[in-house]
Amino acid sequence: MPFPSSAIRLLAAVFLACALAPMPAQAQGKWPDRPVRVVVPYAAGGNTDAIARIAAERLGSALGQQFIVDNRAGAGGAIAAEFVAKAPADGYTLFVAALSQFGPVPLTQKVNYNALKDFAPISNIGANGFVIAVNSGVPVKTLQEFIDYVKARPNQLNYGSGGTGSLTHLAAALFVQRAGMQMVHVPYKGGAPALADTLAGQIQMYAGSPSELIAHAKGGKINLLGISSPQRNPQLADVPTIAETLPGFKATTWNGLLAPAGTPQPVIDRLAQEMQKAFKDPAFLERLTKLGLDPVPGTPQEFGEAIRGDYAMWRDVIRNVGLVVE
Repeated sequence: MPFPSSAIRLLAAVFLACALAPMPAQAQGKWPDRPVRVVVPYAAGGNTDAIARIAAERLGSALGQQFIVDNRAGAGGAIAAEFVAKAPADGYTLFVAALSQFGPVPLTQKVNYNALKDFAPISNIGANGFVIAVNSGVPVKTLQEFIDYVKARPNQLNYGSGGTGSLTHLAAALFVQRAGMQMVHVPYKGGAPALADTLAGQIQMYAGSPSELIAHAKGGKINLLGISSPQRNPQLADVPTIAETLPGFKATTWNGLLAPAGTPQPVIDRLAQEMQKAFKDPAFLERLTKLGLDPVPGTPQEFGEAIRGDYAMWRDVIRNVGLVVE
């Protein structure tokens, strides 16, 4: 018995709709079958950029496709974070982020992304503490001597940072607060000018990453008194932790790999697996440690838990130092 023409038209419409419907990313072919964009929230040349290029090179080699670094600086990394949050969740846009985009920035600025909901954690990569550096003209040799020196001169000495609400500001402010000192905060438009003025003696203290301070310390213009990570840094073995003077003190940052929320789980799992393989490669680890980083292997779940924990910790720090959302 022949089908009615109306039924034939209905079946044809159904088949056409199925043919045109978008297929899940994991069903569109083997991922990745084209270059992958790796967004970095800062300009080329900094620590985060270097970490992103190390990770991109490793993933590209492992997966047989280009992983292209895309630097999108501005607004403390919020511009890049928003771009990634709104990108298609298809595995072709990734984010090598810093802690700043998941704590200080959204807690002190109005941003167009949700730090805890708009991203899928893949793998932490490396972490580092902040080193308390003081101009060599300050007559101290140890952290305790510096604390005593500042306490005897309330609000007469200052510290620089890469900007209000930046991690260099918050780490230093937390140290000043915990040590019971009174110092004047001088914000700059980036860590480089703050460090330059510390070297010149216009700023007495700056809390920076190991990679930006080691060379200057060797030159004798600054003294490194303490590091905010829980353990000493192998590249700065003679620099004690701040916790050795102020028990329990900790302030660290990290750089990790994320994707837009909703990225197919097989893609997340594959990237996480490749990153875990990288952490077993001595050459990969050496490249990270040369940047002053402590490699941080772990699962996407562990990375997600760390992000949530850091968000809560820095929220409390920001409240305690009196910062508010702009």
